[in-house]
Amino acid sequence: MTAFAFDWPQDKVSSDDFFSYFAQLRGGAFETSLIFRDNSTVKAAEDGVVAAIITEHNNDMGWFESPLGNAVILVHDDDFSTVYGNIDEESLNPELFEANSVETGMEFGISGNSGWQNGQSCLEFQVLDLKSGSSINPRNLMPHMGNELPLEIGRITIKNEEGTSWDLANTRIIPSGRYSIYMSRQSVAVPYRTKISLNGASIESIGYDRIKAEDGELCIYGNKAYSCSEIYPNEDRQLLGVLQLTKGKNTLSITIQDITGAEKKDSYNLDIY
Repeated sequence: MTAFAFDWPQDKVSSDDFFSYFAQLRGGAFETSLIFRDNSTVKAAEDGVVAAIITEHNNDMGWFESPLGNAVILVHDDDFSTVYGNIDEESLNPELFEANSVETGMEFGISGNSGWQNGQSCLEFQVLDLKSGSSINPRNLMPHMGNELPLEIGRITIKNEEGTSWDLANTRIIPSGRYSIYMSRQSVAVPYRTKISLNGASIESIGYDRIKAEDGELCIYGNKAYSCSEIYPNEDRQLLGVLQLTKGKNTLSITIQDITGAEKKDSYNLDIY
């Protein structure tokens, strides 16, 4: 498999111009798709076998049984599957219904409003790793175009096991104990990786490259599998990691990284009693 296994599933856009990114909070759950911002022609990102074409919906209520709306699902030789959702029904290429396989670049139709996209006429693109049963960040496998959406560390808060929180903008004198570290959540951008270190030693790194179900819940991976409610405890916060703070002077370092490897860092000197 090459560094970029897939072509773009629609016209190329800048990397800072998606409606919603993989692993973002959406409707109380992890976003498992990459959602494009503008409507465009939808096309095969790689040669593949047509596994399914979803078109049926409830005519009485106007609802699709699948939130993907009209969708095309392909299976590829490298144990990946790609899903192309939110396609306008009238634009669906009739050749799809006769084809067993398609080639890269074959046009499926025009992105529309058939899925649950809050009125957005845009493609919902998923990549599934059939071998591991994971949803993969599509941007891992697509060429990158233009600038990344800027990442911001924002406000840092910590919460102990009793549920008491401290805002590090206001206080740096904190009792010893085990803490969850949070930063302000951005509404669109998602870090590709977050890291926390204590006194120069790496404590935890959470990656946003794949999502997998564990015990019936979709999870992101750091030192453990984190559910959506752990990563995003509310609309405003995003988990950076969990650590033990012991008495004395400690330096907490935070790093967030985008998919190109560009980083932003911040440090906090803490007095732990």
